[in-house]
Amino acid sequence: MIRINDNYLNLQDSYLFSTIAKKVAAYTKENPDKKVIKLGIGDVTRPLAKEVILSMHKAVDEMGEKDTFRGYGPEQGYDFLREKIVEYDFKSRGVDILPEEIFVSDGAKSDSGNIGDILSVDNKVAITDPVYPVYLDTNVMAGRSGKYNKDTNKYENIVYIPTTAENNFVPELPKEKVDIIYLCLPNNPTGTTLKKDELKKWVDYAKENKSIILFDAAYEKFIQNKDVPHSIYEIDGAKEVAIEFRSFSKTAGFTGVRCAYTVVPNELFGYDKDGNKVQLNKLWNRRHSTKTNGVSYIVQRAAESIYSEEGQKQIMENIRYYMENAKIIKEGLKEAGYTVFGGENSPYVWLKVPDGLTSWEFFDKLLNEVNVVGTPGSGFGPSGEGYFRLTAFGTKENTIEAIDRIKKWSK
Repeated sequence: MIRINDNYLNLQDSYLFSTIAKKVAAYTKENPDKKVIKLGIGDVTRPLAKEVILSMHKAVDEMGEKDTFRGYGPEQGYDFLREKIVEYDFKSRGVDILPEEIFVSDGAKSDSGNIGDILSVDNKVAITDPVYPVYLDTNVMAGRSGKYNKDTNKYENIVYIPTTAENNFVPELPKEKVDIIYLCLPNNPTGTTLKKDELKKWVDYAKENKSIILFDAAYEKFIQNKDVPHSIYEIDGAKEVAIEFRSFSKTAGFTGVRCAYTVVPNELFGYDKDGNKVQLNKLWNRRHSTKTNGVSYIVQRAAESIYSEEGQKQIMENIRYYMENAKIIKEGLKEAGYTVFGGENSPYVWLKVPDGLTSWEFFDKLLNEVNVVGTPGSGFGPSGEGYFRLTAFGTKENTIEAIDRIKKWSK
């Protein structure tokens, strides 16, 4: 008899964004004459930077020559990319990271989901709420949660930390001891951030409790305020308690190209069943080498190119474009009478839905009456109920049109 992983049966319905896609597809099929503007899924719309395209073409040409052809590369990533990451993403901010602590992959989503492979299923998990669904779902799949409680909309054995307008989106430290802590800053979905002194509290908690922080910094390039840290390693002691995930998806438009990296410091240790210290860098290296053959040479050359002077200039132009969209969304929604958050250090705008509506009801009304797609907050967790997310990754023309529609509809 073939036994399945029963933990998958604890998952609720389909993946959030799959549900949205099905709803939008059904509406579009029934209303082919309607122009639906999608500001729901965080997919980019700007073309790849010219420097990236030039580097990819050059790398493709190299693959066509006997002397420069490459087969399998190092699973951890080519040195030319790892060294650029160290120099430009960390040393430039006074953070000392080594190339051997960098692991290049096909996406931060993959790494944040796979990192649990090296951590025991007996660990107690804490997530901020609302939260990017992958953090929660992959722990359910692994067996770290219990059953789903329909009355509370929560999983047993998972510690939920509300981050809402009521606490200014500053999560409180867990009242019980936890082992694994997920933090995403700038936050997806709320678009909010923490300052260094607030983040230091989490580092201190992790050190005191021998916990690990899984820190998603996928949106750090969108940070505008100087007092907001771009990396958890800007906090003293963080290399002893944190793994950081980075991505080129939003910063360089690589959602379809696929490239990211994870930082696992040599100073970071976990413990075996007997309480002996074990270096997590070594474990992740073993897992990474076993389960992946790495990212293609062509893609890694493309990623390397964004660290050139011209590459930086070009990707920052795209980021400014998206942040202008965020400003258009935020200011437009305020004019329409909505209470809004985020959109200043991230490409996400988080709004309160009108009284009397659930977030999914607001989604349906927005789709059917305004032909604009967003993401219902409840899809990110119970504390997301009553909120709604819009992304700034659309074209400027569509963003302006979508907000104009909402403003007219809301009068």
